Amino acid sequence: EVQLVESGGDLVHPGGSLRLSCAASGFTFSSYAMFWVRQAPGKGLEWVSRINGDGGITSYADSVKGRFTISRDNAKNTLSLQMNSLKAEDTAVYYCAKGLSRSYFNGYGYRGQGTQVTVSS
Repeated sequence: EVQLVESGGDLVHPGGSLRLSCAASGFTFSSYAMFWVRQAPGKGLEWVSRINGDGGITSYADSVKGRFTISRDNAKNTLSLQMNSLKAEDTAVYYCAKGLSRSYFNGYGYRGQGTQVTVSS
């Protein structure tokens, strides 16, 4: 059974930093691209960042480029998202999602329960 468990969400001031983590189990982690997606209050899902199966290729939404860094540890089956220079508009529930293949160009499917990130003064 695929399981994705996110952690690290919190309330942070604008300009602050957070590091999100996702613990994966139930599948061969290194064989799949992974994604971070988010959903802000009253809005739809937004893709934030993605990484291919071996971690060598990453991609970011324009809204977070230069501020967020995605990474993965295939030995520990974990996915991370380092978020710096946070803005109020980054407030959302952040989900870790499993890609449909090793390449992230094929999109994602299953996602975890999410972790809340609130950026507010």
